[in-house]
Amino acid sequence: MRYGEATVTVVDPRSYMTYQPFLPEAAAGSISPRHVVVPLRRVLPKAEVLTGRVTTIDQDRKVATIAPLVGESYELPFDYLVIALGAVSRTFPIPGLAEQGIGMKGIEESIGLRNHVLEQLDKADSTTDEEIRRKALTFVFVGGGFAGAETIGEVEDMARDAAKYYKNVSREDMRFILVDAADKILPEVGPKLGVYGKEHLESRGVEIYLSTSMDSCVGGHVVLKNGLEVDSDTIVWTAGVKPNPALARFGLPLGPRGHVDTAPTLQVQGTDYIWAAGDNAQVPDVAARKAGVENAWCPPNAQHALRQAKVLGDNVVSGMRGFPQKEYSHANKGAVAGLGLHKGVAMIVLGKTKIKVKGRLAWYMHRGYHGLAMPTWNRKIRIFADWTLGMFLKREVVSLGAMENPREEFYEAAKPAPVAAAKADKTEAKAS
Repeated sequence: MRYGEATVTVVDPRSYMTYQPFLPEAAAGSISPRHVVVPLRRVLPKAEVLTGRVTTIDQDRKVATIAPLVGESYELPFDYLVIALGAVSRTFPIPGLAEQGIGMKGIEESIGLRNHVLEQLDKADSTTDEEIRRKALTFVFVGGGFAGAETIGEVEDMARDAAKYYKNVSREDMRFILVDAADKILPEVGPKLGVYGKEHLESRGVEIYLSTSMDSCVGGHVVLKNGLEVDSDTIVWTAGVKPNPALARFGLPLGPRGHVDTAPTLQVQGTDYIWAAGDNAQVPDVAARKAGVENAWCPPNAQHALRQAKVLGDNVVSGMRGFPQKEYSHANKGAVAGLGLHKGVAMIVLGKTKIKVKGRLAWYMHRGYHGLAMPTWNRKIRIFADWTLGMFLKREVVSLGAMENPREEFYEAAKPAPVAAAKADKTEAKAS
């Protein structure tokens, strides 16, 4: 656009964007966590970035209410609006899940999972209590899609490597459990590769329970629908996503699952100045419908979101200038998944031909595709540098669990001693 033609304002509670396909590798220590996120102010120098949340949208007045990190809320007028809130973890009212579960939607959770798993190895290596040791070395993952299968594959790989440095912990002492309510894992890559992925994980000692779910996990006591009961300090929840619940407050037309209902042009139904894309949008899959698939919608993945963003940007400019809108259409190019170091599955779609790849070659394809898709050359170079160094240097197995409460040690050092506090109370009493 011409200089001064428009002002672009981005409102987000975080000052960075996360490339979520790399979260499992960040959790395993294959990629530095800082390289998985992109600072918004650095890559959007011509935009106004506000760190806060949009609480309400008044479509009649074309005003959004912003709640900043600190201070009072204020109103921000707009001419055109883009809704791209993404998705959050889809959870169920399972007793104990909120208190015990660990998600995998953000880099904070990825770092937390890595530190937590290594801390469990520290705990098991240092205790003589067999019950505490068994609970620490039992890892339960719920959800067998991309996020679940990739995360358990990467974490199992990391734990196997880390165990070499522990005198009293071996891989045989650990128990990895994958649970899914569906009858297969990795449905995104097709049934055959899904079966291969299941058999591969099982060959590494992962227990997989399909067509079952978790009934409760109060206090770390996991109860599955099939009757299995185990005690675990690590319960990772990757059972799908749902649109950001904040959408319900904006007065927008929503689909049956809570997504913003859009036309193929990415315009929100019934409006000519609001667009939506990504995981929070219900976008008709034009390519699939032309192929004869009725009521097909674009799945919530990076492959579609990145391409939708480009069409959306062009359509916003077209809307400003009175030009026709362009429909979003993209045929599925396949899917790739990593299951740990040098292990993966990939399905590549070339026209009507589907090429299925597994093992080390699929792992290279997984890394190559996502490495090139990572936004900005700065982050691409840093990620490929991480991978290159990983070829020659051993994996880091340091637990930084104290990062979750960084002030705890200082507080213990600085807080008043009990005796001194008691004397101070007596002095105050005499003075009064």
